[in-house]
Amino acid sequence: MLLLSVSLLSVAAQTKTDPVVFEIGGKKIYKSQFMRDFLKSIGKDSVSAPTACTYEKRKALEDYVELYVNFQAKLADAYAMGIDTLQALKDELSVYRNELAAPYLIDSASMQNLLREAYERNHYVLHAAHILVPCVENAAAADSLKAYNHAMELYEEALKTDNFYTVAQKEMAKQRKEARLSDNPAAEEVNPYEGDLGCFTVFDMIYPFETAVYSMKPGEISKPVRTRYGYHVIKLFDRYKFYGKVKLAHVWVSDSDPNARGRINSAYKQLENGMSFADVVKNNSDDMPAKKEGGVMPEMGCNQLPYEYVEVLANGLNVGEYSKPFHSRFGWHIIKLLNREMLPDFESVIPYYKSRMTRGERSSKPQHIFVDQCKKRYDFVDYTKVKTSKKKKAPYAASLAAVRALVTDSIFSGIFNYDSNEITDMRPLFKIGDRQYNSRQFARYMRRHKTVYPYGDLDVFVRDRYEEFINAMVLRYADDNLEKDIPEFGELINEYRHGLMIFSYNDRKIWSHAIKDSVGFQKFYDRYSTTHSYDDTNDAVYFWNHRARVNVITIADSACIKPSKALKTVNKGVAKGWSMNDLQSKLMDCVSKKKCTAEEPVKMELQVVEAGSQTLLKNSEWGKGVYPRPMNKGYQILVVEQIIQPRLKSLEEARGYYLNDYQNYLEVQNNRELRKKYNVKIYQDVIDQITY
Repeated sequence: MLLLSVSLLSVAAQTKTDPVVFEIGGKKIYKSQFMRDFLKSIGKDSVSAPTACTYEKRKALEDYVELYVNFQAKLADAYAMGIDTLQALKDELSVYRNELAAPYLIDSASMQNLLREAYERNHYVLHAAHILVPCVENAAAADSLKAYNHAMELYEEALKTDNFYTVAQKEMAKQRKEARLSDNPAAEEVNPYEGDLGCFTVFDMIYPFETAVYSMKPGEISKPVRTRYGYHVIKLFDRYKFYGKVKLAHVWVSDSDPNARGRINSAYKQLENGMSFADVVKNNSDDMPAKKEGGVMPEMGCNQLPYEYVEVLANGLNVGEYSKPFHSRFGWHIIKLLNREMLPDFESVIPYYKSRMTRGERSSKPQHIFVDQCKKRYDFVDYTKVKTSKKKKAPYAASLAAVRALVTDSIFSGIFNYDSNEITDMRPLFKIGDRQYNSRQFARYMRRHKTVYPYGDLDVFVRDRYEEFINAMVLRYADDNLEKDIPEFGELINEYRHGLMIFSYNDRKIWSHAIKDSVGFQKFYDRYSTTHSYDDTNDAVYFWNHRARVNVITIADSACIKPSKALKTVNKGVAKGWSMNDLQSKLMDCVSKKKCTAEEPVKMELQVVEAGSQTLLKNSEWGKGVYPRPMNKGYQILVVEQIIQPRLKSLEEARGYYLNDYQNYLEVQNNRELRKKYNVKIYQDVIDQITY
């Protein structure tokens, strides 16, 4: 008895602090839930303090009460009808859920840090060169070590010379020779700027390379940097403040002309003496395509321009100014800055940055951090890494040997077929939460996700794919538990689910039903059309206003028929009651065969126009009669045959309006029926005490 009393007191206390606002089908809806939904609907924070009550605020609350009750009653009926189990609804909800879940399956803090990092880097442009020692991602440890040691030798050699390019030239010549490219004469040509990458900024290079070079100082040479392509030895030449995309005009004089320097100096003097930039280009530039445009080049980013251009722009060239002559590997130049697009504020660039981060190692970083967090949260165990001993054996010690035995070099070409019966070792490889995965599931994953890979060591390849498999399954487990682990996500998905259910419910019970129910629709028209009044402006859409039947006669050219003759013929036809065909025939008889060149000399069209919504007739022409109308070349004659008095539109003539009214009628009737069916109770005393 004591326990029962305590329980009853607890329920009473809860009801007092969070009273019931509605009961629908026996389900209680508490004030806290209702207020959360109501405040969200008006865009108000639930923690905001209530303000003074006004008529408008009170009406907004009362209106929402009606909407809320109708919604909840429909939702109860939709569940009773099994609408939530429809496959089409599940499929559509799945699409929404995948989009909504994506932000929850990464580490948001690291994503924000990456976005900020990219923005800070984007303020600078770098000019660098590199020497690459190729090494595939899945290389054997011995091959990877060999490549790294060679890269270290190149690093040491680069430190000893002032010309980084000579080391790059030597290395590239060696790589070409090893690749048997030396038989190609073009491959033997020495590039004086071997390995030069020009200028670049954030997103222009793969992320590990970008991270390494942005941590360097101008003039510094890096130790080997690992990327998926191999090991890079990098030299950073310069770092410039970012100037954005630019629109330039330039004068270019090729070094192939022995007098190139004299020509560029002459061009500069012409500019200094007041000659227009376009004329200087015309007189001096060797860039023939740009010459036709006054030297104007397409808008370009830093990675599209020679680094010498970037250096000049970064050193303070303002919009509208032109540079002094400068030399590059391509010749002599003068550039004029026409426009500059500066870097926007951080919030503005976030959507663009996110679109650039959809792939690659930068985008995978927040997800990898999230996966590591999930492994701890869901008690992840990798049994292939469990250590065993003679004294103590782990119950699930496992290996990848069963899958490795199936893999051959053909997998690098995207070919991986096997008989699942070949895998007999069914020990779990790892577990996440309450799920375990074995070798058959791992092999199935590899077959489903097969693609072309660079050739490498098979042991390393299988281990890398295994790590991918683990990450994918951890993410799947986290995804499947989002609603349980993150209540606000569950609420969001429920909102979408309920929205889709109500849409389907309304379509079944109201919208489509109104269209298909021709008998009920006709009865509705018969009953409610008589309630409309022509004198009520709100009912105007249900009535025809005064209308006129107008025969529009168009004479293409006055040379075909003189206006006076045509008007006389038309008046005669109206007086005698000729049909349109007869009148057109009589007018065609009047056409001058010598002077008329129009393909269609006489054109007739019957139009019915309504007062207040037409431009054909003038106010003075709103009556039976014949009205000539001059045109640029020919003329028109308007024959007003009849003035039709206002009347109620038929069902077909006002179908759209009546269909909307019928749907509203069905909505009201359905809401009334649902309130009875689900015994809806509204506790008005609780509502009256609500402030916000």
